[in-house]
Amino acid sequence: MNPKVDFYFNKAKKWQEEMDQLRMIVLDCGLTEELKWGCPCYTFQENNIVLIHVFKEYCALLFFKGALLNNADGLLIQQTENVQAARQMRFTNVLEIIEQKSILKAHVYEAIEVEKAGLKVELKKTEEFPIPEEFQSKLAKIPALKTAFEALTPGRQRAYILHFSQPKQSKTREARIEKYMLQILNGKGLNDL
Repeated sequence: MNPKVDFYFNKAKKWQEEMDQLRMIVLDCGLTEELKWGCPCYTFQENNIVLIHVFKEYCALLFFKGALLNNADGLLIQQTENVQAARQMRFTNVLEIIEQKSILKAHVYEAIEVEKAGLKVELKKTEEFPIPEEFQSKLAKIPALKTAFEALTPGRQRAYILHFSQPKQSKTREARIEKYMLQILNGKGLNDL
């Protein structure tokens, strides 16, 4: 156990028992406990394997390369359609965790083997994501915006494309684009301050 991670477990009100149980199971698999992104993250030879995180409705184990794991039991969930590599196992009570302990450990051990083998998830390239026509139009009309957007990292480009694509109404897509144009021109990502 890493004392730097204890605060995460101590601050939890709703999922205390569940997180303690998940922590013990994952540590029993021989992983190193670290604090990353404000969450307990478990690594093998400095490579991220799994992390524990909580939400209002459930707590979860997130497998970084979960898309490569055998999901015969159907317990690994893709959070949203845009998540490419990670998969979650979700829990709503401690009994579920105890009952699925052997399955949980099997997934952790499989994730370690995936890492040992050096397997990588084939990610969609940024250019494979469709750019909404409203944004395409802005890029065509404002060369500086196009240049600034193309200078962003692929991850930042994807974040903007996905954010601009989400609304069903064109008016809402346009409003989002207007809101973030200056940020793009300043070379910042969607969530940069």
